[in-house]
Amino acid sequence: MPSEEVLNPEIIKQEEEYLRKVHPTPEDIPGCMKLFDDFLLCNVISSQARSLYRYGEMATCAPKLEEFKFCMSLKGMHPEEKRDVWIRRRAEWWARRRADKSSEDVWDVRTEPLENFPPRRLDPNVQTPRTIE
Repeated sequence: MPSEEVLNPEIIKQEEEYLRKVHPTPEDIPGCMKLFDDFLLCNVISSQARSLYRYGEMATCAPKLEEFKFCMSLKGMHPEEKRDVWIRRRAEWWARRRADKSSEDVWDVRTEPLENFPPRRLDPNVQTPRTIE
């Protein structure tokens, strides 16, 4: 996480409100074992192969390890305090995701429909060749 990055406080607040509704009690936040399992699952051959197939590169599991280490650093806290710190960190993560570029950014919104779309139906009585030459 770059330290010079400035996140919109309003977006962080929105994310925190949502996360507090989704995770109303300290028992609702993921435990360290779940985060460690996620890290281990990231490193298995099937996950790495899937990432290689989909994205052309091996999966980066460092963020999952950082989440596990962060969870371990919260072990001595009171459960409510731990929940608040976790929600704040997660809200910042979501705010960063919302501010960054998305795969949806590559699409332009059309102002007019495509020409001849959907294609006109061909007359079923007219014979057309079924092979490409």
